[in-house]
Amino acid sequence: MPVIPSTYKPKGPFKNSHFNTIFAAKIRRVYGVKQKRERLVLSDEDFIDIDWSFPQNTKGNSKIVLLFHGLEGTAKRTYMLGTIKQLLDNGYHCAAVNLRSCSGEINSKLRSYHSGASEDVAEIISHINTKYKDSFLYLCGFSLGGNLILKYLGEERERPSNLAAAVAISTPVDLYDSLGALEKPGNWVYRWSFLKDLRAKYKMKLSHYPEHLTLDNYKKIRSLRLFDEYYTAPAHGFTDALDYYTKSSSRQFLKNIKLPVLLLNAKDDSFLNEKCYPIDLSANHEYLHLEMPERGGHVGFISGKGITYNEKRTVEFFNAQAHCNS
Repeated sequence: MPVIPSTYKPKGPFKNSHFNTIFAAKIRRVYGVKQKRERLVLSDEDFIDIDWSFPQNTKGNSKIVLLFHGLEGTAKRTYMLGTIKQLLDNGYHCAAVNLRSCSGEINSKLRSYHSGASEDVAEIISHINTKYKDSFLYLCGFSLGGNLILKYLGEERERPSNLAAAVAISTPVDLYDSLGALEKPGNWVYRWSFLKDLRAKYKMKLSHYPEHLTLDNYKKIRSLRLFDEYYTAPAHGFTDALDYYTKSSSRQFLKNIKLPVLLLNAKDDSFLNEKCYPIDLSANHEYLHLEMPERGGHVGFISGKGITYNEKRTVEFFNAQAHCNS
């Protein structure tokens, strides 16, 4: 599909990328979404918590959306709740995934979640498919979660035939290129926020895994790259941070995707650099729809109408595929 046009036109201060990003993350609130937690014990005996939401006045579970949050997010982040609320209004059941260690309880293994852990995506989908048979499944990922689902969809692996469509929002499809964007001076507040949380989790695991983690390395973690160098890479079987970025980036897998996908990346997203906009690839791709609004920030897209543009587009895209499958 060619690059598709966007109708998102923010007003006033939301024309500013940082204002859009920060308002969506720190100021906007979404109320009225009820969630019921299910704990999934994984094949390696670790666990992932899934927060379920169910629409009113619908029979069965014919449409289920699995939602995946971004770096240091949870199933209760505003962008997750806002999307869930709109999906519920359109009759979708929602399974909001808390990746390993992100549900408020530290996970039970040395490893945690990371941008390329598509094996966890596969196990979650298999579990839900077994539990809710004869349903169409949809995937929605934000930032890191977007990279996760795109990697899963493009890998050489078995996937269920009832996967209908996916939406990836503000997605760093090239992790090294995205790191370069985050390292720019103007992004210091985001780097500091992420690093503070990541270092805290490293410290929590220190006492449990002294043979793998050290206080000296903890003190060395002064950047996102160094966190990946001293924790992400060794804890998940990568040679180093660069090996992790190279193998986990979804960009290399996009060409193999065989179901409808919407990739919504704003051109002013300060978390993304040039390689995170696969224009040439999407122009000749049967299934990949690339939408690049001039503005929107990172998982921002505030519209001032009680619903963000990315929420509106997610529902529209899924509804279009649901109509095709009906």
